Amino acid sequence: MQIPYELALGWRYTRAGRATRRNGFISFISGVSMLGIALGVAALIIVLSVMNGFQKEVRDRMLSVVAHIEIFTPDGQALPDPSKTLEEARRNPAVVGAAPFVAVQALLARGDTLRGTIVRGIDPLREPEVTDLAAALKDELLERLVPGQFGVVLGSELARSLGVRKGDPVTLVAPSGQVTPAGVVPRLKQMTVVGTFDSGHYEYDSTLAMMHLDDVARIFRLEGPTGVRLRIRDLQAAREVAQQLAGSLSGDLLITDWTRQNKTWFAAVQLEKRMMFIILTLIVAVAAFNLVSTLVMTVTDKRADIAILRTLGASPSSIMGIFVVQGAMVGVVGTLAGLLLGLGIACNIDVLVPALERAFQASFLPKDIYLISRMPSEPQSSDIVPIALISLVLAFLATLYPSWRASRVNPAEALRYE
Repeated sequence: MQIPYELALGWRYTRAGRATRRNGFISFISGVSMLGIALGVAALIIVLSVMNGFQKEVRDRMLSVVAHIEIFTPDGQALPDPSKTLEEARRNPAVVGAAPFVAVQALLARGDTLRGTIVRGIDPLREPEVTDLAAALKDELLERLVPGQFGVVLGSELARSLGVRKGDPVTLVAPSGQVTPAGVVPRLKQMTVVGTFDSGHYEYDSTLAMMHLDDVARIFRLEGPTGVRLRIRDLQAAREVAQQLAGSLSGDLLITDWTRQNKTWFAAVQLEKRMMFIILTLIVAVAAFNLVSTLVMTVTDKRADIAILRTLGASPSSIMGIFVVQGAMVGVVGTLAGLLLGLGIACNIDVLVPALERAFQASFLPKDIYLISRMPSEPQSSDIVPIALISLVLAFLATLYPSWRASRVNPAEALRYE
């Protein structure tokens, strides 16, 4: 098959520039441009993969504790008819699990140590239907939550801060006081720690305490559950399902999904990811436009060759095509190298980061700050494909002006002193 001479000459110039001493400086700049493109593409892939992994990791750990959809009353009081609300919610085909709950704030005390906590009253039989954490603890801990015995399951960090273990007593301090002849005094109830859980999410491990629904209702003087928690088939469709439930449930109820409960956090992550994409794309752009200086010097060096080609009948568009091919080759090789380097690091970051932490005796992700303690990574084709295309387009655009200048070389002027 006959290869177009523009492609053959462009590829020859790309290789020859590395081999001849006269063009050593041009070859060096070309190599720097190629390396810059590769590093920029690799940095984009690594950073966006880590951000995707971080978002997925936090979301999955969050949803192991948080239900996909929650239904509750506007005033935070008990539901007027919990059984009816559960039945109506289960009628939606997207709902695969439903459980009543009570959520209140309180203090836990152990000696002189006080910690604020979110007390969640649950039904141990139904709660595994709505959260992965409860499903994992069903046979191990939740069966110990017997109504009337006032047992409590604490997050691991909360238990550590209080200095308690299984079997130790803790005192629950209800925020609303009790009126006595001596004045208003807080309601206190001694609880027994029946176990601890570790969800992997520091925020919940340090604040959440789970008790039986009936015990919480008795302590806080509630007539029943204050809400219903739901699990749906597709967590990405939570907002649509919540809108459907808003039209099908009877009564004055509020419905919220997991995306709205953490709307600010997810919006901040998306904004940060978008800004990082723009900033790191500028690195690729700078490296790509280094090709301009490379090709301008190449055109200057090859003026005699251009003039000879013109006298042999090459058209200006063919001359332009030769140098476009030369610059595009640098962009293609740099982009492919960046893809290989970026994907290689992104797919093995769970091995590389611990090795660096051991080498430098440092922790890059303290879990009390970043919620997770290991570096996650999730390369996505929706990020990688645009990165590769943008890199190739920028490299191609950088070749247009020098190539156009090459096509405008006057053969007579170029050969005057040859």
